Amino acid sequence: HVQLVESGGGSVQAGGSLILSCAASGYTYSSYCIGWFRQAPGKEREGVGNIALHGLTTYAASVQGRFTISRDNAKTTLYLEMNNLTPEDTAIYYCAAQPSRGGYCYSLVSQYYTYWGQGTQVTVS
Repeated sequence: HVQLVESGGGSVQAGGSLILSCAASGYTYSSYCIGWFRQAPGKEREGVGNIALHGLTTYAASVQGRFTISRDNAKTTLYLEMNNLTPEDTAIYYCAAQPSRGGYCYSLVSQYYTYWGQGTQVTVS
């Protein structure tokens, strides 16, 4: 079955950087849209960005220019590079996958994605 495992979370000072990873297994990695989401305490889960098979990315306005999503199709791993972090970026970060013909992404809404990781905590102070 599909498994997604996030890692790389932690605590960082404002202005710092972190790189999160999401290791995927149990499916044909190339035929999925992969996304990153986050959920802060007391808030709804929000989309951070996604990446299609051929590298086309979409980002939320709140992270545009600071966050970069990439995927290593050979290693079936997704990355989220986060720079210039602020306390507002504090949240649990999740990766998610949705089967998609050709690996294209059609939405950054959480309900679009079928498979989810367990999340990793990012705290910015």
